[in-house]
Amino acid sequence: MQIDPVSDYLSRLRNAQRAGHRRVDIPASKLKRAMTKILVDKGYISRYIDITDNKQGILRLFLKYDAYGQPVIKKLDRVSRPGLRKYSSAENIPSSYNGLGVVIVSTSNGVMTDKEAKKLNVGGELLCTVY
Repeated sequence: MQIDPVSDYLSRLRNAQRAGHRRVDIPASKLKRAMTKILVDKGYISRYIDITDNKQGILRLFLKYDAYGQPVIKKLDRVSRPGLRKYSSAENIPSSYNGLGVVIVSTSNGVMTDKEAKKLNVGGELLCTVY
């Protein structure tokens, strides 16, 4: 059975928020580190630390909640899946929730947000949307 690492990452994040956890540990990879950095930069999670072990490493994400105890991330959806990859040119990259959210795109220049990809005029695989 092949496991999709991006779906696993998003599911762990979603489940931890639904359970009200303050932090979640996720097996690390370059792609997950890049996605986490975007989530921190855009204010969806407060911070993260990279824990080294004798294997691939662990990302410890510290989740963010509003004053009412609701998670800052309202919706987290996978766009491209292993069975059905979704690619887009720079002009056709969709915006998430009329520009209020973020689409994370894997491009030839690295993992970036939809706005950065449009600015650099590069397309790529649409990984997920965050709102």
